Amino acid sequence: MQPLDIDFVRERFPAFGEPSLDGFAHFENAGGSYACAAVIERLERYYRETKVQPYHAFAASKKAGELMDLARARMARWLNVAAEEVHFGPSTSQNTYVLGQALRQFLSPGDEVIVTNLDHEANIGAWRRLQADGIVIREWRIDPQTAELGSAGLERLLNGRTRVVAFTHCSNIVGSVNPVSRWVEKVHGAGAIAIVDGVSYAGHGLPDVAALGADIYLFSLYKVYGPHLGVMVMRGELNGQLPNQGHYFNAPHATARFTPAGPDHAQIAAVNGVIDYFEAVYAHHFADAEAGPAEKAAAVAGLFQRAEHDKLEPLLAMLADHPRVRLIGKEHTRERAPTVSFTVEGLKPSAVAERLAAENIGIGSGHCYAYRLMEALGIPPEEGVVRTSFVHYTSAAEVGRLIAALQVVLSE
Repeated sequence: MQPLDIDFVRERFPAFGEPSLDGFAHFENAGGSYACAAVIERLERYYRETKVQPYHAFAASKKAGELMDLARARMARWLNVAAEEVHFGPSTSQNTYVLGQALRQFLSPGDEVIVTNLDHEANIGAWRRLQADGIVIREWRIDPQTAELGSAGLERLLNGRTRVVAFTHCSNIVGSVNPVSRWVEKVHGAGAIAIVDGVSYAGHGLPDVAALGADIYLFSLYKVYGPHLGVMVMRGELNGQLPNQGHYFNAPHATARFTPAGPDHAQIAAVNGVIDYFEAVYAHHFADAEAGPAEKAAAVAGLFQRAEHDKLEPLLAMLADHPRVRLIGKEHTRERAPTVSFTVEGLKPSAVAERLAAENIGIGSGHCYAYRLMEALGIPPEEGVVRTSFVHYTSAAEVGRLIAALQVVLSE
């Protein structure tokens, strides 16, 4: 299989040539990835050439609107959905909050919503707030030994009153990649809506949302090498059923119904840069120039994930074998993202993070907004876990530095 050209990739991220970041190894990508050069250039150009109200007749305004529309259309093609099914909001948390208000009006007292105790709070809290309106919340719980959700747990909860099921494509702590299409099929079999949080998955390759079957799929572009925006894909039929949350006169416009505040025009236009980058990666690695966007997305995702798995294996092996470490999640790379969380006997996660920071290695620590997961695993949420996370642009040398630094910390 075609290997990832790491030099080609890193040349497209200005951070790797930034003097102030010289020698720094970024292992907190689950919190936010570096932006690629194409996004930065698109953003700068928009502010310089077209920073006016879009969609008017004069040239700069017309071009601004065209760039925004193009970004939506290109992102939709790479996700294998229709352009009017793609919504841009300030963040995934904000998108779920707005969606929660729509569901508040759509659901009836006694209707049931299933949430997990695995997800980031963005895909839990918005739905739990519906309890105040008489909606019944059911919790799909992890196995505390494996930190995994199981199909049997979902099946036990589904019933004739189930209206919504919200779950994650990939945990931002555990790293497990869940069988979305299989679970969506079960949800649809019960006549319910499937809301899938893809924030911790999309940075490892854009998914084919149509193939997954989710009614709503959410992710954050600032974790996919782009601007600080949230993407919400909503199936067209469902869009028409849910109450409008935008200005009343925007009710007939699919892409404005769940964006109550004015969108960030420049950042939406800069989304073109994300697709520019993916297109460049595809063109450099694959010969079939006639492939469609969905085919390209699958090829690039496979390229990214193979490169990530190769670098993930030695990190998992070291942590899994260490007597002081409690590794959260799978010990193998199969169906696992390179988001690796653990605790260390006798050391607080913040202390591990501080010691690695002294070596110019950046990692995360704490509950990382998965507060309920910490409680389910018996981990004090105020302390949380050590979280290391990387993506395709991370080099083998950087992973080697991380492993060596962790071995020193763990031996003290």
